[in-house]
Amino acid sequence: MPPKYRDGDAVISFSGKWVSWAHTAIAYAGFVGALIVGVYVALSKAVPNVAHLFKRLMATRWLHYDKIVQNEYYGYPQEWFPSVSATIGDRYPERAVFQFFIAITSGPRFALVFLWYVLTARPGSTLPKFILGTGLFRTITCGGWTYITSTDDHDWHDIFMIAYLVSTLPWTLGCLALSPPNHIAIRWRKRLAASFFGTLVPLIYYFIQHKVHKVPGAYTKYAFFEWALILFDVGFDAVTALDFEGFELVVKDVKGVSKGDKKPAADAVLEKVKDKPVGQAFGESFSWAEALDTVAEVYNGYIFWSILTSLGVSVWYFPLWHMGISGYEVMVMTTISPFLLGIPSLRRLVAQNLRSTYLLTLVGLVAYKLETPEYRLFAVGFSTSMICLAWTTSWSEDRAQPARQEAKIFAWGLGLIASSIAKFAFWTNNPIWPIMHAENGGWNLTGLLLAVLAVLRASRRKPPSPADPSLLGSDVKGSSAVVAGIGLGGAIFGLHSLLSDSSTMILWVWEGYPVRGPLAVPHGAYTIFAMGAGLLIGTFYKAIVRSWTAYGIASIAAAVLTTRSNWLGYYGGLVLAVYLMSVTPTLISTSARQSPASSFGLAFLTYNVLVLAHVWVVAYAFVPGGPLMREHTDWVMAAMMLLIGSGIWSAQTLAAARLGTQRKKILFDSPRRLKSFYYIYILVALQLLSASIAFLRFPTYDYRPYHAEEKLVTAGIWTVHFSLDNDMWSSERRMRDVIKELEIDVIGLLESDLQRIIMGNRDTTQYLAEDLGMYVDFGPGPNKHTWGSALLSKFPILNSTHHLLPSPVGELAPAIHATLDMYGEHVDVVVFHSGQEEDPEDRRLQSEYLAALMHSSPRPLILLSYLVTEPKKGNYNTYVGEKSGMKDIDVSDWDRWCEYILYKGLKRTGYARVSRSTITDTEIQVGKFVVGQPEGTDERVDEEQVPPGQRFPALFKGKGVRGHNYHVFDEPRYYN
Repeated sequence: MPPKYRDGDAVISFSGKWVSWAHTAIAYAGFVGALIVGVYVALSKAVPNVAHLFKRLMATRWLHYDKIVQNEYYGYPQEWFPSVSATIGDRYPERAVFQFFIAITSGPRFALVFLWYVLTARPGSTLPKFILGTGLFRTITCGGWTYITSTDDHDWHDIFMIAYLVSTLPWTLGCLALSPPNHIAIRWRKRLAASFFGTLVPLIYYFIQHKVHKVPGAYTKYAFFEWALILFDVGFDAVTALDFEGFELVVKDVKGVSKGDKKPAADAVLEKVKDKPVGQAFGESFSWAEALDTVAEVYNGYIFWSILTSLGVSVWYFPLWHMGISGYEVMVMTTISPFLLGIPSLRRLVAQNLRSTYLLTLVGLVAYKLETPEYRLFAVGFSTSMICLAWTTSWSEDRAQPARQEAKIFAWGLGLIASSIAKFAFWTNNPIWPIMHAENGGWNLTGLLLAVLAVLRASRRKPPSPADPSLLGSDVKGSSAVVAGIGLGGAIFGLHSLLSDSSTMILWVWEGYPVRGPLAVPHGAYTIFAMGAGLLIGTFYKAIVRSWTAYGIASIAAAVLTTRSNWLGYYGGLVLAVYLMSVTPTLISTSARQSPASSFGLAFLTYNVLVLAHVWVVAYAFVPGGPLMREHTDWVMAAMMLLIGSGIWSAQTLAAARLGTQRKKILFDSPRRLKSFYYIYILVALQLLSASIAFLRFPTYDYRPYHAEEKLVTAGIWTVHFSLDNDMWSSERRMRDVIKELEIDVIGLLESDLQRIIMGNRDTTQYLAEDLGMYVDFGPGPNKHTWGSALLSKFPILNSTHHLLPSPVGELAPAIHATLDMYGEHVDVVVFHSGQEEDPEDRRLQSEYLAALMHSSPRPLILLSYLVTEPKKGNYNTYVGEKSGMKDIDVSDWDRWCEYILYKGLKRTGYARVSRSTITDTEIQVGKFVVGQPEGTDERVDEEQVPPGQRFPALFKGKGVRGHNYHVFDEPRYYN
């Protein structure tokens, strides 16, 4: 029994609302006080007499108005209002004022969180405890970013700040859900919460305008919205004053509001929707055991997608190094193992030993321990066959238990989202792939240990007994395992090809600078959000998902993604992402009603055919029948949607047949539906994680060339062989090291388009650009059917245009024509990959096109290229000479065939050729140029005559480092 007090027993008492008001007043005082102290110089410009009075009270040296409105691009008067972070940041006394008041705020803050728990706690309810923990966590993290400034420790400051922002969402939603039935308080909470989250849209918009587009005054507008967030955030908690009026401290509950007699707003809502899927999802009590089961199932889903996506990139290594079909490509067919379930004895064996089958799938996670690429591929292939067998068996065996089947499918979908987020965090590599290990950033051992625990946890219960054959659905008129299977195959292909990496669709619509569409960072989080939304829709609104209206909208969206660029194309991609994630659960459950050997076997066979087709559209020069599929991504997308349409027809047929039977009660009115709230919690956590990653990875755009004092430009060209080294390891970190050590300011990368299933849907340029501090143009996108050309630059890219040069017979020849701001002068850079040696007419046409393009530029120009010609012969004389206006970086270098550097309008001072080590099959060529000086002569000079800042690094002389050294000439060459 709680203690009872008679009236008048309290020594001192006050209403609980004063805790809220004290918290509100002191918190606002901290922010506003810092703002006043920092900004009052602005007042002196408008009202000198008042400012004079201020100066008598406070020394002028304390005030930093001009400094706190200054950012990396502009200052006063373009920017005239400071951001929150600048105001409360590193300067005294603004920082001291803020920290002083925040310290005082901590007392009312802890009291407010505690009183809210007392107000909302009820016997058997877990949510109030969770919100209590969240509130305490927010308070602690607020102290973290307040007292650890970005100057003290930038990483920890950001960690605390992101943790605070991420925890704001569950705090806000939890407070809304637990609100007592006070209509005024609920209304104000909804308004302030909507205002807070609504403000994020213009906040992000103006931040991008400032960071990416460098718009004068954009940061001032951003600052106003940032201050608005503070007002709404503190104001949201101020509403508790309306609820705490029922509390009297020391602490007396005069209205009994803490006894849980009255239902919170969330319970009232759940009562209204208790018979609907959403109500069933949230109407269950919390269980740690079931929560751990859910986490284990989701992690198993992540393992499925990690292994499936690793198969393609493991296979790709072999045709890449064989320069044609190698025979190892047959391993892509390991996914059709569900056909084996047509053998009754084998099907029973797998069903009765699901734990062992799932454990066998983990062989693919151990593959990184195998040094030999062939053995690694065989391990991944075996793992793929086992995981397809295990998951299809699970879905099929649970077909008479819709709650368990739905949970399994939801976990599989969340696994795809988790895999995409892992790649988002690790620069498009999955850290547990077999091409990763500790040396290049892999987390293989950690992933393996968690996978073992997840399999043991998720499979600890005995698998369900076989279902009644009458529930298979094969007796339904019009029902077909073939139709259901090919529909599911189309959907799985769509998920893998478009959504296994958050940047794939963004690169489909990329058209160069100035930026007119989404960026891989931060907009990859938009793709992940769309995936989560689709999964929820597919779970709760199945009838809508399997409608022809939804299918028609998705088909239009697929066409928009395929044919349009920039934001319009991406919007089509987002709609398609929502549809693919929502329709796949229905297609899986429909296929599970059929014979698993037929439906799932055909599903993965169809998936394989589409995978090969979407490789054929670009690899047509190397594969049998390739010209038929040349440049026909549109055919592949159309086939995918038509196949999904067949699956929709099958789902509708099965659903319509069941509606009039007694099976409806068995299949849809099961008393124990999916406990979706566990999965939704995980989904929300994943979405918050993706948003945090986007924030942490947001480019700084403060890049500087290595030798700005010399006005020097070091430019290089490198064919990177799709970022797989000679031993089948992902090579971007090794590439990063040598590019940094060579001090390259501008580099063209060829064979850089990895955004296909067979290549792992990767993008090496993201890691290189972020780690090296460079702007990046990915070049023509994956739907342009090239092997890729990319540009990375320490200098701002003012404009870039993508070109597909004439290629009537052979593979397409991509080029980027970019204009860079080099020390205030506009300089053009062209990155180009010519056609194959086997297609001389293609190469002739390409040389004429590129020569005309370079000749038309009135600006200095550097060509970083792969020309496929001998020096001073054939097409070389088109690229170099009067037709193009270009000069060869070294006319005496006779030992070239592929890579060339040409230039005009710049002074060439140095040239070097650096060996590749085991990263790729092609060397690095590097040239040094001085901007703003005449071209100079071909006279070579000794290194001692060259200023130290213009010399190549001595690190690569002699034997060099890690297999990289100056070769061919054995040293760099310098010119007068």
